[in-house]
Amino acid sequence: MPHHGRGPILLSRYLALAWFGLVVYGSLHPFSGWRDTGVSPIAFLEGGWPRYWTVFDLVANVAVYLPLGFFLTLALSGVPGRFTALLLATLLAGGVSFSLETLQTWLPSRVPSNLDLACNTLGGLLGALWAQSVGPRIFARIAALEHKLIAPIPHAELGLTLLGLWLLVPLSPETLLFGAGDLRQMLGLTGTMPFAAESFVLIEACITAFNAVAVGLIVRMLCARLLVAYLIVPLFMLLCLTVATLAAAILISPADALAWLTPGVRLGLMVGIAILAGALALPATPRLMIAALALMAGTVLVNLAPPNPYSAAALATWRQGHFLNFNGLTRLVATLWPFLTLPFLLLTSRR
Repeated sequence: MPHHGRGPILLSRYLALAWFGLVVYGSLHPFSGWRDTGVSPIAFLEGGWPRYWTVFDLVANVAVYLPLGFFLTLALSGVPGRFTALLLATLLAGGVSFSLETLQTWLPSRVPSNLDLACNTLGGLLGALWAQSVGPRIFARIAALEHKLIAPIPHAELGLTLLGLWLLVPLSPETLLFGAGDLRQMLGLTGTMPFAAESFVLIEACITAFNAVAVGLIVRMLCARLLVAYLIVPLFMLLCLTVATLAAAILISPADALAWLTPGVRLGLMVGIAILAGALALPATPRLMIAALALMAGTVLVNLAPPNPYSAAALATWRQGHFLNFNGLTRLVATLWPFLTLPFLLLTSRR
């Protein structure tokens, strides 16, 4: 429960776990082609300075592990000793990096590096130092915000973490807007419905509306009061659309910034917003049921939808360089999000 003093620590544990999952996926993507090259898995420790490196690589390796060190330090802040959490978090971040660099020995597409290990560990240390210095203030502010804004429901911190992960869904240009839960690529399946412009607009509208309703009602579930929800839900939806716009502008081209705003998406957003306007005021149980049904309906539809011609063109434009792993990461989050969120909805229904 959020208001029993453990809320900030619990939230930081969820965030640390989520960030750990993202780091593992980004480090071992594409998880294929594993083979034994006959090289010792720790041979990279004795390697010289890497032949190919850029400042971007060094900064990225520090930056990726900085949040891990930060969240781990906050998550461990309950252990005795003034600097114990800092030391443990730095050791854990370095241990994660060492393990992943070791595993990369068996991935032909990845090159383990002692420089990466050093930069990752430095990032973990910087994040830990940052958390050590601002942790008490952050905890005080989170606790105050929870008391004012967050409803006292079970597993509220897990809900906040899932909403944070949801913001990665609009970053993937080959998925339909809010099109989470598409298992076909992961399972090697192909679409069953042929593309037809008229039916595609309707399917896209339904996917957008169902997911907008589900996400909006999850935000409402976490809001302590109805008036707060009528402010926070539209702001969160606007944030999602801003993420989609910036992602398209940066990763594809500024001219394509609003390419996601198709006729189907426009219709779906209007319908979804209209439903939310009334559904936000419903009692908790009907809201929970509508959210779960909308999430399941959106997931089923996205798996039936025909391929989107724009998505293929967008992916061909952006899938390059450093963004290849990022693309795999956003796609994974988009695929798994509904299947992580449905259990959360079931948990919140238990008092």
